[in-house]
Amino acid sequence: MRIDCEGCERKVRKALEGMEGVSSVEVAPRQHKVTVAGYVDAGKVMRRVARRTGKRVEPWPYVPYDVVAHPYAPGAYDKKAPPGYVRNVVADPAAAPLARASSTEVRYTAAFSDENPNAACAVM
Repeated sequence: MRIDCEGCERKVRKALEGMEGVSSVEVAPRQHKVTVAGYVDAGKVMRRVARRTGKRVEPWPYVPYDVVAHPYAPGAYDKKAPPGYVRNVVADPAAAPLARASSTEVRYTAAFSDENPNAACAVM
């Protein structure tokens, strides 16, 4: 959501602090990001903020780059993303096959792991 001024930030905080299940609210105006901690449904949070502030609300589209198997695949890498984040392509059915590791890749990377030293000897 777009957070342009301190008034917008105050509206968001005020809308969420009284909500049941919310333990903390963190607003990052430069990234246009609101982080809510607690036991609460994300859909309910977004509906409440949209209703109380009158702004368009959408889920944060980025995830840490180590969550995605191929973070630099087309569709995952985004120049607008903050450092250390890429676009959440795991949830996107069109881009997911490009960023998801295939079973062959998983077998090759698992064969030479520290957890399984015997598998590497069997391959060699």
